[in-house]
Amino acid sequence: MIKVGFVSLGCNKNLVDSEIMMGACVKAGFEITSNAKDADVIVVNTCGFINDAKQESIDTILDMAEYKNKKCKFLIVTGCLTQRYKDEILEQMPEIDAILGVKEMLKLPEVIKDLYEGKQKIKVFNDASSFVYSSSMPRVIATPSYYAYIKIAEGCNNRCSYCSIPFIRGKYTSRPIEDIVKEAKELAEKGYQEIILTAQDTTKYGIDLYGKKMLPALLEELEGIEKIKWIRFLYSYPEDLDENLIDVVKSSSKIVNYFDIPIQHINDRILKLMNRKTTKEGIKRLIEKIRRSFDEVVIRTTVLVGFPTETDEEFEELCSFLKWAEFDRLGAFMYSQEEGTPAFKLPQVDEDIKQRRYEKVLNIQRKISKKQNRKRVGKEYEVVIEAKDRNNFYIGRSQFEAPEVDGKVLVFSQKKLIAGEFVKVKVLDAFEYDLVGEII
Repeated sequence: MIKVGFVSLGCNKNLVDSEIMMGACVKAGFEITSNAKDADVIVVNTCGFINDAKQESIDTILDMAEYKNKKCKFLIVTGCLTQRYKDEILEQMPEIDAILGVKEMLKLPEVIKDLYEGKQKIKVFNDASSFVYSSSMPRVIATPSYYAYIKIAEGCNNRCSYCSIPFIRGKYTSRPIEDIVKEAKELAEKGYQEIILTAQDTTKYGIDLYGKKMLPALLEELEGIEKIKWIRFLYSYPEDLDENLIDVVKSSSKIVNYFDIPIQHINDRILKLMNRKTTKEGIKRLIEKIRRSFDEVVIRTTVLVGFPTETDEEFEELCSFLKWAEFDRLGAFMYSQEEGTPAFKLPQVDEDIKQRRYEKVLNIQRKISKKQNRKRVGKEYEVVIEAKDRNNFYIGRSQFEAPEVDGKVLVFSQKKLIAGEFVKVKVLDAFEYDLVGEII
């Protein structure tokens, strides 16, 4: 029995790809192992979105190559880094035995068999091919037993001027509603109570298939699945997050009051240079509309600092806006110069300036996060338990914390709790990112 180990880097969309590849390997008769030292074959699913992610991918490949001195026979690399640098990576990293493009992931079992038959330096790419996941494909879920991601679309058409994803992943391609609902029902029957919809841009779901935005309709279909408790959608672009979608969330008992809206910047000149399809005024109106629509709601965003030609005044405009908006959650990134993108050739901001701006944004957000968390002290929430911490403390999340990216709720309970259990918790204290409460 050939044992295959996986290392999945980057975003949750990449994780779904890894789960699909694991499913293909199981179907082919291979065994999946979570321990690299036990693996006969190691597969690294890379991220190539920004420079830090590329470096992490390269470091991980080299770390995994060390196991070839032990039990591991072959090292296979796939994902965004290989798709982006398919002409260089095999040549520059001789430790790698095979690489696959992001649209060729189902060929992984075939590549493994070819390696065992003596083929060397295998390279599987077809830029003309397309890939859209289907519920009929086998998948090994790598998340805990109570939540799972569903990728509702592949690719991206937004063409933000700093981003390489469209020419790595291809055009935006939605899955049919009935196929997504089928998968969600199957996951619910297996005990997954939180379903998280993901894509490069969830709000454009359905435009290519149905001629209009269909995320609201999809959410309403998922609402009807009895065993699902929480429904969450990520990566909703501000220009497409309309009143119809807000109303669907507001009227739902299962869709969590959590909006993940990457704004990237607020200055109109920078937004235009980024090829973003919104404006400062549009973003401001959207935030006000969401806040008015719910008694309690969390808004998460991401911002990009140090974009080419960004002036001190434009950066300070962003800082002022963050203080006004008081986002509950915020991720910040320093601009990464990506070959082949329109922004690559623009005059660049000095690295030291980018670093200072990045640190200032994080310092601003720390104060805001603590202030927003303090508002939750004394309130009661349903919390899903994720792990035991120490003594009588457990780690959990409410509907207002997305897994992997947000803070936690530390829960005190003298009663033994298990992962995946939903409990009522009263919040007693709040910090910059985490809450502390007790079971009631």
